[in-house]
Amino acid sequence: MSNDLGQSGITLLVGFLTTAVFMAICLRISISQKKLTVVDTAWGLGFVVIAAAAAFTATGGDGDPNAGRLLLVMVGLWGLRLAWHLHSRNARLPEDPRYAELAARSTGSFGQIALRKVFLPQGISMWIVATPVMVGANNEDILWWLAGPGLAVWAIGLFFEAIGDRQLAQFKNDPSNKGKLMDQGLWRYTRHPNYFGDACVWWGIWLVAASSWAGLATIIGPIAMTFFLTRVTGAALNEKGMKKSKPGYDEYVRKTSGFIPRPPKK
Repeated sequence: MSNDLGQSGITLLVGFLTTAVFMAICLRISISQKKLTVVDTAWGLGFVVIAAAAAFTATGGDGDPNAGRLLLVMVGLWGLRLAWHLHSRNARLPEDPRYAELAARSTGSFGQIALRKVFLPQGISMWIVATPVMVGANNEDILWWLAGPGLAVWAIGLFFEAIGDRQLAQFKNDPSNKGKLMDQGLWRYTRHPNYFGDACVWWGIWLVAASSWAGLATIIGPIAMTFFLTRVTGAALNEKGMKKSKPGYDEYVRKTSGFIPRPPKK
């Protein structure tokens, strides 16, 4: 379990600078469109950019280039799908009510609000979550007894997130479901299959990165992602709005798991 710590430090620095430049570009696009939901597309795409920078930077060290390539593929498949899904959904909709509320209760110009309240905190969060990718890219070998289960957890997560998003999109696109609560498919077993899948993806990525002691120490990445999804911008914020807009949501909460899938309570 070895890792070039000096090279990992360089990769973390390159990742930080890459994140800053990428989010600055996305901030500019957001200001030009006067739309904060641009950051939703930037979230998934930003991780892909960081993973690509890490894989490229790591090739200059002594690590196994396959480590960075494997992590890039894992992040790429997840991030590109998520970015495309959110861009396709948001492009035809007005500003997300959550962002509209945030802007309404904040002071300053649109650009100042976008920077302070959205792009800066999400950029910092992105860099923290991506630490397994940046450090793991410098691993000198891949321990398949860890990477194998990691790939399995990642695949389960990608399945839950992709299928959950697709089922919800199909449900919303059916006019007969207008005003109704989505409690079918994967949504019957967890109120947030997409967020559960997201967390699994990053725990799987961390297991692949954990082929070194330095990679093992980046457990802060999946912990941070899980915390964001369950306590900050994910499930908690989503459910706050659902309780106001969806009749019967309290009953759905009583019988359906909030995160980890399980059979509904009778």
